[in-house]
Amino acid sequence: MTSVVLVDDQQLVRDGLRLILELAGIDVVGEAADGAEGARLVLELRPDVVLMDLRMPHVDGIEATRRIVAAGSTTRVLVLTTFEGEELTFRALQAGASGYLLKDAGGARLVAAVEAAAAGERPLAPEVVARLVASYVQRPPAGRDDGARLAALSDRERDVLALIGAGRSNTEIAAELYISLATVKSHVRHILAKLDLRDRPQAIVLAHECGLVADGAPR
Repeated sequence: MTSVVLVDDQQLVRDGLRLILELAGIDVVGEAADGAEGARLVLELRPDVVLMDLRMPHVDGIEATRRIVAAGSTTRVLVLTTFEGEELTFRALQAGASGYLLKDAGGARLVAAVEAAAAGERPLAPEVVARLVASYVQRPPAGRDDGARLAALSDRERDVLALIGAGRSNTEIAAELYISLATVKSHVRHILAKLDLRDRPQAIVLAHECGLVADGAPR
């Protein structure tokens, strides 16, 4: 059973999240109303995932994420917040967050994102993907040959990269391509290694730069 700690300064929000997650069979093992207590609980309880708000009194979610990551915790930090703009999004991801979801995502998407994060994926809200692309995608420099760069990929790996660029999770990619989740994870590892990419956000940007995504959909 996936275990979760909730970190949000609003009791009502935590109550709602607990209800949604527990109805889906996820074990909520702790709650905190600020980042300092949240980080402490995570290091003590070692849940699979922590749902982390960003704006909280005293210690915010970004600093709490840094503390959790710096301590070497294996807990995956899934940011859950109202849309805060690109600067906080990037700061959260730079601090080590494993994913970023908006509070209006709905219960089904929340549960799917928690399970995806626990499985080692990096779930990102489509709005966050759009901001990543808008901020980092630039016209390729003169002389750059993206076709040659992508030549290292197999046809199936190109399909997977296009879906990553469109913001799909590994589970969604598996369903769309009719392949197993383990196969998707293997393809993602190979893509990152072959293209010398650090993480999924970089893969998203590259997919857009190389024209594998158009209007939010894979080509």
